[in-house]
Amino acid sequence: MSYNTLLNPQDCVLALIDHQPQMLFGTMSHERTALLHNAQILAKTAKLFGVPTILTTIASETFSGHLIPEIQSVFPDQKPIDRTSMNSWEDEGFKAAIKATGRKRVIIAGLWTEVCVTFPTLQMLAEGYEIFVPTDACGDTTVEAHERAVQRMVQAGATPTNSLQWMCELQRDWARGETYDGCMDIFKAHSAYGIGVRYAKQILGEHANEGGK
Repeated sequence: MSYNTLLNPQDCVLALIDHQPQMLFGTMSHERTALLHNAQILAKTAKLFGVPTILTTIASETFSGHLIPEIQSVFPDQKPIDRTSMNSWEDEGFKAAIKATGRKRVIIAGLWTEVCVTFPTLQMLAEGYEIFVPTDACGDTTVEAHERAVQRMVQAGATPTNSLQWMCELQRDWARGETYDGCMDIFKAHSAYGIGVRYAKQILGEHANEGGK
């Protein structure tokens, strides 16, 4: 496994697991609005860079509700894979969708960390996948539950990361003009740094650009 190499848009796949109302009701480890912003950063980053994205829910029609619109709206034509299994890797539809991408580096975020993120992570690691967990887009019933789950995954070989780090890791150079504006839009919509972006544009004009002239 290439743990010491940076991710790029051509070698990874994003899995967003169970960002649904019922799961959010029970999430106490994070402030929910911040968690939703971070999940949107992941979704919008994947869309911007063309990273294959797997959306999945659990009992969406009978218990947990539909995937939150903030994520579904990024992929309006994509139907989430609905499951009964807590462990998405035990769902044949989810497993087939991941394998169909042909990619072995998987970014996984979801609710709750201790179950719906940890279980597939452990099994996928055992099958040779390289797993990255943006922990700020995951949440759990308690802070301790979230932290122990992250610790367990790290000890098994997963790499912890966060939502904006992944976006910047794919961009890497602000002179990459084809995705520059998209990254700035994500900053402005979902991070405090967006305040600085707006300020720079206001003071320096719309030509203000971290990529230089």
